[in-house]
Amino acid sequence: MALLRSPKATSVDDENPYWMSFSDVMSGLLVIFILASVILILQLMELEQQTEQKQERLQEELVELEKEIEELRKAEQVRRNILTEAAEILQKRGIQVEVSENSTVLRIPNQLLGFDTAADQIGQQYQDTAREIGEVLHQLISKEDRSDYLDTVFVEGHTDSRPFTGRLCGEKGNWCLSTFRAISLWQFWERSLQENGKLSSLKNGEGKPLFSVSGYAETRPVVEDQRTADDYSKNRRIDIRFTIRRPSSEDYEKVRAKVDLTK
Repeated sequence: MALLRSPKATSVDDENPYWMSFSDVMSGLLVIFILASVILILQLMELEQQTEQKQERLQEELVELEKEIEELRKAEQVRRNILTEAAEILQKRGIQVEVSENSTVLRIPNQLLGFDTAADQIGQQYQDTAREIGEVLHQLISKEDRSDYLDTVFVEGHTDSRPFTGRLCGEKGNWCLSTFRAISLWQFWERSLQENGKLSSLKNGEGKPLFSVSGYAETRPVVEDQRTADDYSKNRRIDIRFTIRRPSSEDYEKVRAKVDLTK
């Protein structure tokens, strides 16, 4: 009699081999998903770190930019203080100079220097006044290293509108006359001021001579419509123009780059 054998039990996997393949695929996809998630998280963390670093750099650039702007403001204030103080000190001594509306020019009217028509020399009776103006300028500019904030101080000569063709200048006319007037005042200061108070000893922030001389002929009149002797006299003057140190073109490029970073 033959022995009866029970039928061999078969597993679900044996009956459906496709199920195993599907589960393997799902497991693989899960692993890939987990790895992708980890990579994404790491990338996000790195991006966040880069963003924080960029913001820190941007903050540093903005702080530096603010410092540069503050230095410019300080230079403008130094110039304003020099002009205001000069006008006040000289006024107390009975010397009436003028400060331009934008606080960049100290104007010395002709009645303080006595330039006659077609003349470039300071009148003898005006020399004490001219010397006092030079002394006050040196005193105020050399105070508290103010010259470090200045670029150039121009001694500017000006004439009235009447054409000048004298032997002094020939065809160069009022351009020559206005320049000679500025030179005349400058040379007088060099001769009359004390050795330790000479304006030629003053240097700007770059260590270069602070003062310079120029002439503008009749091109920058105080009185446009010149008809009377008083009108002509007001235009025969010396302007002391103060220019401050400003950023170079290179500095402007850096500022523009910093501004671009903020956009």
